[in-house]
Amino acid sequence: FTSGPPLLEAVSAGAVDIGGVGNTPPVFAAGADSNITVVGATHGSPAGEVIVVPEDSPLRKPAQLKGKSIAVAQGSSAHFQLVASLKKAGLGIGDVELNYLQPADALAAFSRGKVDAWAIWDPYTSQVLRTADARVLTTGEGVVNGLGFQVASPASLKNAKKSKAIGDLLVRLERAQKWVFEHPKEWAKVWAKETGLPYDVALDAVKRSYGTRVPVAIDDAAIASEQEIADTFAELKLIPRRFDFEDYVDTRFNRDLPPSSTAPRSYGKASS
Repeated sequence: FTSGPPLLEAVSAGAVDIGGVGNTPPVFAAGADSNITVVGATHGSPAGEVIVVPEDSPLRKPAQLKGKSIAVAQGSSAHFQLVASLKKAGLGIGDVELNYLQPADALAAFSRGKVDAWAIWDPYTSQVLRTADARVLTTGEGVVNGLGFQVASPASLKNAKKSKAIGDLLVRLERAQKWVFEHPKEWAKVWAKETGLPYDVALDAVKRSYGTRVPVAIDDAAIASEQEIADTFAELKLIPRRFDFEDYVDTRFNRDLPPSSTAPRSYGKASS
């Protein structure tokens, strides 16, 4: 899946048991009354959530995006990062022209100069910075919550065997993330091979984003932070209804994980 929204459509349809997404796809899915349940969480640096512009663009700060065209995947983490960044700059979504495009189409539009800016996340951030004449206009640091989620099908959670397997998977993911901290280059090589990403792009994404992630509990702070995102999109009428994010959360797999506010681990502490 190229982004979280289509992945959660598959989860809701029962075609996928569980999948990992950013902080915003669960909000859009829940807003559409989809069949999803948030069962796991991570917290990491939002440095990879960015708005990029062409290298030769006259734009130097987010406030200058007024009247400009921006590509973004609807319902993705980049969507909220864009909304929040515009708000911080004193702008609203009505002040810009949004082009809802999935990453592949957005990259093509950006590369051909069809849009003025592109709101994205890693590994697309690392890809465009390596392969196109692009630079970062602003990042999600200090703007978004840095949370990501594992989201399961409610039907799978009601199945005893699948529920046990989901719990086992979450433990394995935690163990795997700890391994990434100590072996970033090795993981980048494997990831590049599996996805077709160039190795340098994969390693950049590990350094910037994926090497900072910490599995955390889905606690009151995480739920409250997601509720703010939900309320924001409901107020903008970008989702069809208001809802309580807590109704779409299952905390049975929290175990003894650290709180959701845990500071992202620095890649600089990792070995090669």
